[in-house]
Amino acid sequence: MKYLITGATGYIGTQLTKRLVAEGHTVHALYRSEGKAEGLRSVPGVVLKKGDLLDKPSLQAAVAGCDAVFHVAAFAKPWHKDPQTFYSYNLDGAVNVFEAAQQAGVKRVVFTSTAGTISPNEDGQSSDEATPRTLDYFTDYDRSKALAEEAAVRISGKDMEIVTVNPSRVYGPGLLSDSNGVTRMVKMYLHGKFRLLPGDGDSIGNYVFIDDVVNGHLLAMKLGKAGERYIIGGSNSSFNDFFETLSALSGKNPRMFKVPLPMMNVAAHLMEFRANLTGTPPVLTPPWVKRFHFNWELSVEKAKRELGYSPMPLERGLAKTLKWLGEEAGNPQK
Repeated sequence: MKYLITGATGYIGTQLTKRLVAEGHTVHALYRSEGKAEGLRSVPGVVLKKGDLLDKPSLQAAVAGCDAVFHVAAFAKPWHKDPQTFYSYNLDGAVNVFEAAQQAGVKRVVFTSTAGTISPNEDGQSSDEATPRTLDYFTDYDRSKALAEEAAVRISGKDMEIVTVNPSRVYGPGLLSDSNGVTRMVKMYLHGKFRLLPGDGDSIGNYVFIDDVVNGHLLAMKLGKAGERYIIGGSNSSFNDFFETLSALSGKNPRMFKVPLPMMNVAAHLMEFRANLTGTPPVLTPPWVKRFHFNWELSVEKAKRELGYSPMPLERGLAKTLKWLGEEAGNPQK
């Protein structure tokens, strides 16, 4: 098969690209930055295609001759001085990719959204793809992705099928970018540079290993139903449990400090105010602090049932991550 992968130089995109070419497929890898493309330049089976989600001719050139498309690219920063940037790239850019694929005669597209579009828990039960969302989206990133999901359903039809996947908090080996923030957090913890817990540390999130995310994409391409979405998640864990597991695996046991959410919110507002003045991206924003007031416990039963998806437990995934980072039982190797 010949695939177009947008965002091929990003965290998920790079791992997906390498997996596909290892299986004998050809990948048209869409990229913007020459520097970021260097890691794929010498990979057999990769055809680099320079382009941009907002440049329709470049998308048409990149998708020409492809059998299917993985649309992974997104503007996934926590903040931007112009919020419209999220909608330009994540909504308009997605529609541009879908339309370019449709015009090229592509029959199948897998669209990478985010679990941030899934409702947080409000009744003590794990949320799934069908859980009604009664709360507004907290961030422009989540809201723009939700609108792109609606566009995917609208465009998906008889001549081209679009399947949406919703990865949760991804971690594991690979590019230490904004999209791999969990692994960056793990690395900082190992070196004593991350010791803060939001609120009481009981807020639950869902963590998924990168290999499972790649598998989920491939399964969605093969078996996903047109117009449907699938949570590609892993283990539900509170911050307290996450770091207890990490401590047990690494042998590290630094004292963790719980930061009251009102205090975090004040700090986030100050950071955002500074960012608006200077253009320097804030470490934290008020919408992201608001997320910590909720539990994001997710069910992957639909993906298991319809795709045969089978994610690994958090303990196993973290052990693999620690090995990649060069840590074993508290003895750093690098």
